[in-house]
Amino acid sequence: MLLRAAPAQNIKVVKKSGEFKMGAFLSFPKSKNKPWEHGEAPRPDSSKKHRLSSIPPCGFNHPRLIPGLPDEISLQILARMPRMRYLKAKLVSRSWKAAITGTDLYRLRKELGVDEEWLYIMTKVDDQSLLWHAFDPVSNQWQRLPLMPGISHGGECKRGVTGLRLGDLVSVGIRISDVIRGWLGHKDLIDRIPFCGCAVGAVDGCIYVLGGFSRSSTMKCVWRYDPFVNSWLEVSSMSTGRAFCKTSLLNNKLYVVGGISKGKNGLTPLQSAEVFDPRTGVWAEVPDMTFSKVQALPTVFLAELLRPIATGMTSYRGKLHVPQTLYSWPFFVDVGGEIYDPETNSWAEMPVGMGEGWPARQAGTKLSAIVDGELYALEPSTSSDRAKIKIYDPQEDSWKVAVSRVPVGDFTESESPYLLAGFLGKLHLIIKDVDNKINIMQTDFLKPMDSPTPLAGMTCQNHDVSLEQEKDVWKAVASKNFAAAELISCQVLSI
Repeated sequence: MLLRAAPAQNIKVVKKSGEFKMGAFLSFPKSKNKPWEHGEAPRPDSSKKHRLSSIPPCGFNHPRLIPGLPDEISLQILARMPRMRYLKAKLVSRSWKAAITGTDLYRLRKELGVDEEWLYIMTKVDDQSLLWHAFDPVSNQWQRLPLMPGISHGGECKRGVTGLRLGDLVSVGIRISDVIRGWLGHKDLIDRIPFCGCAVGAVDGCIYVLGGFSRSSTMKCVWRYDPFVNSWLEVSSMSTGRAFCKTSLLNNKLYVVGGISKGKNGLTPLQSAEVFDPRTGVWAEVPDMTFSKVQALPTVFLAELLRPIATGMTSYRGKLHVPQTLYSWPFFVDVGGEIYDPETNSWAEMPVGMGEGWPARQAGTKLSAIVDGELYALEPSTSSDRAKIKIYDPQEDSWKVAVSRVPVGDFTESESPYLLAGFLGKLHLIIKDVDNKINIMQTDFLKPMDSPTPLAGMTCQNHDVSLEQEKDVWKAVASKNFAAAELISCQVLSI
């Protein structure tokens, strides 16, 4: 194989027999940390030298990645390729495939500052199957992920099984209100649920899907999607079977709290929590939440009637924040929440204003996102175009309106008609419209509006009204027709 000299932005590889050309295919952005000079790649820093453990040693059966170049330089070239190009680049040779599916390449991308954020969206389709789609903002393209592994009817995981339809796979769109009714006596409803209530989280560049119901059993199973190799794998199970639990990332570990478990006495809410370390693949216990609001109820009857559940979790200012709700179908009462401090390994009661004012659509669906270290939450409305984005002020322990108009309607029949995500350093709203099109909306307007500047000659008594209402602050950055698919969850991976 012969390498032709070419500019750094357009390298060509030409094979003597056959016309295998790669021109724009090998285009890549410059490093964000250190620009290239004179068309040459920067020399690897001796203090950060890579072992290239994922690349086979050179020899007759394992030629160099690019003939005539050291593999260290070749790997830097591959690292600067857009991620979307890797799907086809793996077909170039076995050496390229080994490099692209190895971990060295992705560590190098982060070190060079050329890693990319992709948005991953999970949907449920009519045949009750879970489908994942990834959106690449650089190429403005979508990629469909492989199907998840299957589940047996008894709730046990099946290693290595893929491509199953639903009786084995997923019906996660069951609303938590239906499950609450189930534990209050409608047991036939729970028995008919094939699989629902799984949680989704992300850590160390991978997506994790955890637990859920399979028929009437709660599962411990955990599946991991690895974007390096574009496949799902069953990993270490949780210590407790749980459905409708909450997950969040803190200190590069994945925490899981609460949820519902199926025991001898039926369904019961869980106070337990556990943490997964991706470096060791081991789950460890975390102290139980106290659910102190339940203990403060005046009678045992109310304590039995009002079931406490964790209705959200987010990592904010180095701690885990878990809002909680007391639930009794069809009523629910937000009762604050708890905060976990990893330094003291203990729970404390959430500030009153934060917990009681945390916006919610219904029990179990408190949507929040972190952007530039600030905590935002979506407060939907029962009328069209009147939803709000609120920001938490830790100094005043209060929630303030940041965006007073959010382009969502009232979707009472859907569990997740909209999702919230911190993506590319901005707040994004993922919504499904009446035409079954999934739209990704972005806003730059994230200022508290509790003290707007009034127009000349006007006074404004309503703090939710401001000049922001007079203009459209949302911009559609992508859309895709997902047919009748229902939004379930979303995650952001930076690779």
